[in-house]
Amino acid sequence: IYIIKENRTYDQVLGDMKEGNGDADLCLFGEKVTPNYHKLARQFVLLDNFYVDGEVSADGHQWSMGAYATDFLEKVWPLTYRGSPLKKLGGYPSEGNLEQMNRTEGGYLWDRCAEAKVSYRSYGEFVENGKKAGDPAVPRVKALERHIDPGFHGWDLEYSDVKRAERFVAEWTRQEKAGDLPGLSILRLPSDHTAGTKVGSRTPRAMVADNDQGLGLVVEGVSKGKAWKETAIFVIEDDAQNGPDHVDCHRTVSLVISPYTKRHYVDSTMYSTSSLERTMELILGLKPMSQFDAAARPMANAFQAKPDLAPYEHAEARTDLTEKNTATAWGAQQSEGFDFAAEDKVDDRQLTEVVWRSVKGPDAAAPAPVRAAFVRPRGKADKDDD
Repeated sequence: IYIIKENRTYDQVLGDMKEGNGDADLCLFGEKVTPNYHKLARQFVLLDNFYVDGEVSADGHQWSMGAYATDFLEKVWPLTYRGSPLKKLGGYPSEGNLEQMNRTEGGYLWDRCAEAKVSYRSYGEFVENGKKAGDPAVPRVKALERHIDPGFHGWDLEYSDVKRAERFVAEWTRQEKAGDLPGLSILRLPSDHTAGTKVGSRTPRAMVADNDQGLGLVVEGVSKGKAWKETAIFVIEDDAQNGPDHVDCHRTVSLVISPYTKRHYVDSTMYSTSSLERTMELILGLKPMSQFDAAARPMANAFQAKPDLAPYEHAEARTDLTEKNTATAWGAQQSEGFDFAAEDKVDDRQLTEVVWRSVKGPDAAAPAPVRAAFVRPRGKADKDDD
């Protein structure tokens, strides 16, 4: 099971975990807001040196599904932030839009699954919601035709990740009873993107807490089933949105959850989006999609030979999941002008500033992004440089 979330750095979520290389001063959504993420990181493996390969969702979803973003895409997505019109080309360049220019030569994970005769199913990823309530969702790429849940609610920041999780677990349970589980299930939980402080929308804190609760329910539901003994769950953010992190603005939160995952372990091995994809490919017997996943370090240090079949019990939310933004919230007027029709159509620094001040206070300016030229695991001796 491959779970895709949106836009958080490591420090924004797990910076308060003393077990890892975090900066608590940069933590926006600590354990009170994300009790399940913290519990899962402690119970399984804490990855404190993991980096996304993408910059924003336009290329982040391409990297997350195809281990590459085309030259065309990398040149075009920045234009959307300065307001250049792309309507003649077909709109915002993400998730199957402008497919002829965006599609990589090696295809996507589902193409490799089809090639290897591994069954697959997408819940909200590269899928477009119905035009009006009750209409079925439709895939954005041909390879996902008949491989989606048309009733699953994809990108929509007014919808709840808890509801998404409940629908996924219900279908997973039915498939499990029928002996018809897909080899690869791709699940989208996007609420941690947030809608800034747009009046009437849920607050950033509520949306991230809803996302966390949905994640916990998925892991609990799957871990209590008969297929748990042969299931691995991988969790990643498609991008880190250039956010605050004391190591690098690409460092993000990621999880590996399975009976074969090490327990109560900190893995500071340097991994990336491509590492995660390479690991899934090795488990499923898939060929690499690009030179990047082919050369990526598999996440072997996160696993153990002897399984621990103990199920996961989700942590109850400690934050009001329905808390709404008011007109007095910092950035409320600015958020009204943000375009949330697709992921990351809003300038990354502007949204980061709004979210930061909504949590830290109106007078607390967001720190500038850190872009490290070189990254070393914590505790690496200086003598290794000699």
